Amino acid sequence: MDRITITIDEALLATIDALVAEKGYGSRSEAIRDLVRAAAKRDAAPELPCIATLSYVYDHAVRGLAQRLAQAQHDHHDLVVAIQQVQLDHQARLEIVVLRGPSDAVRRFADSVTSQRGVRHHALHLVPARLEETRHDHGAGAHRHLHVHA
Repeated sequence: MDRITITIDEALLATIDALVAEKGYGSRSEAIRDLVRAAAKRDAAPELPCIATLSYVYDHAVRGLAQRLAQAQHDHHDLVVAIQQVQLDHQARLEIVVLRGPSDAVRRFADSVTSQRGVRHHALHLVPARLEETRHDHGAGAHRHLHVHA
């Protein structure tokens, strides 16, 4: 194993130390290795299929924002599986979008949504998957199922 030296500001170091304590890592090195592995795995194969949730809070009083978000979802109907909206207060709305498709396309869609003026907090959670479409008969007529194998 190689040893490296990095320069990091005090605030970020405090964040790393909090992560070490919270997750029970034996050292800062273990925490940083785990973060790097997760980032590498996340970015390794952008064309691979995934299922994902994109959640964000936005100010629905921002002129035209709700329409732009709806249009983006419509334009990417091949990725969007389901949408749920929750009115948090008079201006803030939480939206949760379930997505399915190539991870690079899902990330591009998420970036296009979350970069809109008026979108405040957001998180994207991707789950790598192998999607299979099978056709079989349950007795009530043949239909298709999409199987997710992580």
